[in-house]
Amino acid sequence: MRDIKSLDLNLLKAFDALLDEGSVTRAADRLGLTQPAVSGMLGRLRDSFDDPLFVRTQRGIVPTIRASELAGPIRQILSDVETLLQPTVFNPATAEFTVSLAATDYALHAVVLPLLPRLRLAAPGIRVSVRPVENDNAQARFERGELDLALVTPETAPRDLHARRLFDESYVCALRRDHPDAAGETLSLDRFCELDHVLVSYSGQRFHGVTDDALFAIGRQRRVVLSVMSFLILADVLKTTDLISVVPSRLVLHDTGLRTMSPPVAVPGFSKIAVWHDRTHRDPGHRWFRSLLFDTIGNV
Repeated sequence: MRDIKSLDLNLLKAFDALLDEGSVTRAADRLGLTQPAVSGMLGRLRDSFDDPLFVRTQRGIVPTIRASELAGPIRQILSDVETLLQPTVFNPATAEFTVSLAATDYALHAVVLPLLPRLRLAAPGIRVSVRPVENDNAQARFERGELDLALVTPETAPRDLHARRLFDESYVCALRRDHPDAAGETLSLDRFCELDHVLVSYSGQRFHGVTDDALFAIGRQRRVVLSVMSFLILADVLKTTDLISVVPSRLVLHDTGLRTMSPPVAVPGFSKIAVWHDRTHRDPGHRWFRSLLFDTIGNV
């Protein structure tokens, strides 16, 4: 950058809009300006950073390498300025903003579902936008402001984020309450391996999971006949068939239509954590939301 005097906040807002929209026309509409005005601002940005920043293609404009490098710092600056303009006293009862949260369907059931009643009661103006978990580009999504919070496991969490452990999860064997094998206190290993199983695979193509790894370690195997892509359908599958499943305990904790027992083989559990970017770390609204979430999960 040649001279900071030539750069003002409106230019940074124009840069952010151009980056998001990929079009001078759409960026102008978003900013409430004319196309020539935004073109002029782009010219000033190019002079300030000594780089074209955006180049034309058949589908609009695309950022240069330099523009991609500037995207994170500029959005951080805009976020910091927005934070400065927010009132210092946060009142959840009158707050109105959106929290973008990444979660699997399991985390929706175990974390978001118990949170919602308390959130609606204390802060009816706070909206929650649930997004899919995409581990490969989570860091970039946080930096672009597309995510505020993610519910993940420690192994899949992006680096350089704030994090807090929510809970440690264990697995149970679940089957319908009137299943022929539901009368006993537990299943023998032989019977467990004889029965037909269902598991959840987000890819929808695998018939092998952590339970199969545990069985393989002791020289045994089970028969998985159904693989589904969502935990949300699993309870209905178990209630309408003689299939059994090894599932995270919080998924079936209060389901009166299912019987649970300890698996006859030791299946390692997992931890669930919440992660968030420094962009929202100090924001009073987001801090309140996270505090409510942590308190809710601690009381489940």
